[in-house]
Amino acid sequence: MIRNTRFSLAAIMLPMMMAAGCNHRDQQAQQVARPVKVFRVASDTSGKTIPFAGEVRPRLETTLSFRVPGKIIDRPVEVGDRVRKGQHLARLDASDYRLATQALEAQLKSAQAERDFAGDDLNRYRELLKQRVISPPEFDRRQTAYSTARERVAALAAQLEQATNQLAYTDLIADQDGAVTTLEVETGQVVSAGQAVVKLARLDEKEIRFDVPEQGVGAIKLHQPVDVSLWSSGDRRFRADIREIAAIADPASRTYRVKATLREGLDQALLGMTATVWIPSSAVHKIAVPLSAVFTPQDKPEQAQVWLVDEQADTVSAVPVQTGEALDGERIAVTGVVAGQLLVSAGVQRLVEGQAVRFVTTANGNNGGNPQ
Repeated sequence: MIRNTRFSLAAIMLPMMMAAGCNHRDQQAQQVARPVKVFRVASDTSGKTIPFAGEVRPRLETTLSFRVPGKIIDRPVEVGDRVRKGQHLARLDASDYRLATQALEAQLKSAQAERDFAGDDLNRYRELLKQRVISPPEFDRRQTAYSTARERVAALAAQLEQATNQLAYTDLIADQDGAVTTLEVETGQVVSAGQAVVKLARLDEKEIRFDVPEQGVGAIKLHQPVDVSLWSSGDRRFRADIREIAAIADPASRTYRVKATLREGLDQALLGMTATVWIPSSAVHKIAVPLSAVFTPQDKPEQAQVWLVDEQADTVSAVPVQTGEALDGERIAVTGVVAGQLLVSAGVQRLVEGQAVRFVTTANGNNGGNPQ
């Protein structure tokens, strides 16, 4: 009976002694300050930018044409030429228009002479009417003749002005400063009124035209600031603003045409150059931690954790976190911690709950001591 009692006591005391030994070892481990690397949690707000390929185009491009038909006898400009307002671009054969103007000038002079004679004649008949030498109907006929001659002069003057304008229209003049981007005709060609002859682009305003797929057009807003880079300018970027977003998608490509007006770099951005428009995506605030800061305990392998530093006591405690997408710089997005907290970034596998620690290197490069 005594032996059985002793055996039972021994069986009870052995686990208690082992537990006490383990607790003693844990307390010793907690009292030993282990060197660790720490970092201060920050919110990652660096939004990504999405590139779109585009082309440098003029903000305003005008198609110029003759207002009268004729045969082109002169075209002194070529594609790429810089022109000034009022400069001659092309000329038609004006022989027929000049002859029409001369004919109308002669008719107008004849009509003016007839009007002047009818006016003098009317004055003489007015005196005769006062002397009762002629009848009133006779005077009325002279007055009608004068009115007819006067209105004929007015009609011929209008025709002459129209013919003079048409003669002037045989010269195609630049209506603004710019550059010739397209030539549609050659010397000797007969053109009709309104037929495209020259395309003139203004150089004081340039824009980037690019296409955006359906899933991305909703993130672009009018007047939104964007960056533009040119292949010819390397990594240099220029400021631009979204000026126009197409209201309907292209039926073939199912993309929306977007135009961004350049605010700088107009001299470097030559027409037709390939450009890249960098559209900032919606910035999402994320908590990013180094991959080395995340660990899984043996008893809970499915639960990721990090060591949170108590900056008053210089001890650590495990905090469960949810991991997200992997980020650049060997980082990972997590939830469960907040910006400003101090976490252990290296040496996480050697720590236990309540472990005393000392800082070797902080995230900002300080060695030893509490991180600032």
